[in-house]
Amino acid sequence: MSKSEILNSLSNLDAKERREILDRLLQLEGEGWLDAADLTDEERQVIESRLEAHRQNPDAAIPWDDVEAKLVARFGQ
Repeated sequence: MSKSEILNSLSNLDAKERREILDRLLQLEGEGWLDAADLTDEERQVIESRLEAHRQNPDAAIPWDDVEAKLVARFGQ
């Protein structure tokens, strides 16, 4: 499928499907970001620690949809 075909088909998707695509694109963009970023060793350690804490207990995270809904309710769109 060509890029133009992909772009043209996006309007046929519902919001959930577009969000899944966006999430995947952001994931692809983010791969390797920690190695490419200009971070101090301390900053890297904090990020790695927090990522590991999330891996150990992913249920402690708040889903983005919940956060977004609270922000919209509080501040509007």
